[in-house]
Amino acid sequence: MNNIKKPIIWTISGADCSGGAGIAADIKTAHGLNVEICHLITANTVQNSHKLISVNPVSVELLQQQVDALRFDKSPVVIKIGLIASAEQIDWLVALINVLKAQSPKLIIIYDPVGQASVGGTFSDINTEQLLPLLAICDVLTPNITEAQQLSKDTSSDVTIQAQKLLNIGLNTVIIKGGHLASDYSHDYCLHKVNGLNETIEYQLHSLRIDTSYSHGGGCSFATALASFLAHGYLLRDAFTFTKAFINQGLVKKAGESKYYGAFEQGCWPKNTADFPQVCSTLNLQYQHLPAFPSLALTDKLGLYPVIDSIEWLKRLLPLNLNIIQLRLKNKTTKELDQLVAQAISLSRDYHTRLFINDHWQLAIKYKAYGVHIGQEDLKNAGLAAIQQAGLRLGISTHGCYEFLLAQQLKPSYLAIGAIFPTKTKDMTGQIQGVENLSQLLNLSVDIPVVAIGGINLSRAKYVCQTGVDSIAVVTAITESSDYRDAVQNFQQIINSSG
Repeated sequence: MNNIKKPIIWTISGADCSGGAGIAADIKTAHGLNVEICHLITANTVQNSHKLISVNPVSVELLQQQVDALRFDKSPVVIKIGLIASAEQIDWLVALINVLKAQSPKLIIIYDPVGQASVGGTFSDINTEQLLPLLAICDVLTPNITEAQQLSKDTSSDVTIQAQKLLNIGLNTVIIKGGHLASDYSHDYCLHKVNGLNETIEYQLHSLRIDTSYSHGGGCSFATALASFLAHGYLLRDAFTFTKAFINQGLVKKAGESKYYGAFEQGCWPKNTADFPQVCSTLNLQYQHLPAFPSLALTDKLGLYPVIDSIEWLKRLLPLNLNIIQLRLKNKTTKELDQLVAQAISLSRDYHTRLFINDHWQLAIKYKAYGVHIGQEDLKNAGLAAIQQAGLRLGISTHGCYEFLLAQQLKPSYLAIGAIFPTKTKDMTGQIQGVENLSQLLNLSVDIPVVAIGGINLSRAKYVCQTGVDSIAVVTAITESSDYRDAVQNFQQIINSSG
């Protein structure tokens, strides 16, 4: 029996008697994504598939009584706010959030602004100026394009400008949903403030538009799905990506049905590759016409992948008939790097082992290496076209769903996923994948070998191999072992026995 406690989220929103949006959508979404949800109803609405008839606000006294009952009994890790029915509720929410954040500093607040009903009519007469105190203390805002225009007071279709104006209010993250734009594609844009600084990073996803009228409550479901994935501990970029896949999954269920305005159909955790969006980035646009990198020409799984930091270790491991080794050289002068890379590549030519040089792609090209491995932090500055034209194989590091999908579009020779577990060699706080997430990402892989890396020792290797991953990369599990030959043999036995 699984006794692991589910993460708890709260939804503070309106009740839709037609069952499509609001609290009903939030509850169905949260249950499908394995979180516990508590709901506080801000208003009872009277609406159907044709029109909004009335909005009946709930008193803040009753809402506060519910908070008092839940605050310590079922404390949330994320709160999603939807329909706000009165100015009094805004004042109450601002005071509430300040209290809850003092209690739980890591609490995430997501606000999905609900201004107009999709069937026509407005939910309240609250204006942007009245919302400013609330917006200033929320973490994530998830408007559609119309709501973003209203809140940012920018009526253009430039979501980058709207998002920046909204960040200037005090928000950390703005996600503008693109489902309302007239286009063959649904394009979602996220602008995120890095560590509360003025520096920002953007994430963009797009999918083919899905023709269906069963979309009532899709916006509510988007915000609650995002809350659920964040509650499970995913980084923003990965929660954003899984959320888009969750929405696509629901829309596809009723694709082509357009005679009746029906409720969005919430599903479960998205796993189907076809439901996942395409990652848009300047990097992908730059290399969109670049041919695929050469394959590793494998007849079986890639197997054990040692990552070492010296020529001495390379000399020890090359005779062991491994399929692949990576040389990762750090803290060397330019002259030392040149000499060491040249020596390593020369040594490897007497063996069948595929030697990858970490990061130093110019030297790898210069001395005609078999391949080069590029980390995410160096990917933008790497000459991928030069690497491809030189005939080198390419491996790319990824840390989660967003980066995995992005890197896969570059058609490398293999992809690495990490860190699977905490590791001694690098601080991967917030990016630990775990075996379960590794399995989920493998569902999204195409015909490119996948390497698991990070904190994998002999006791953990069995569980990693059971995911079906093509290779496991190890560092200290070999270099700090009492007998490196025994360590290599033991790892190979585990890999071979896993099939």
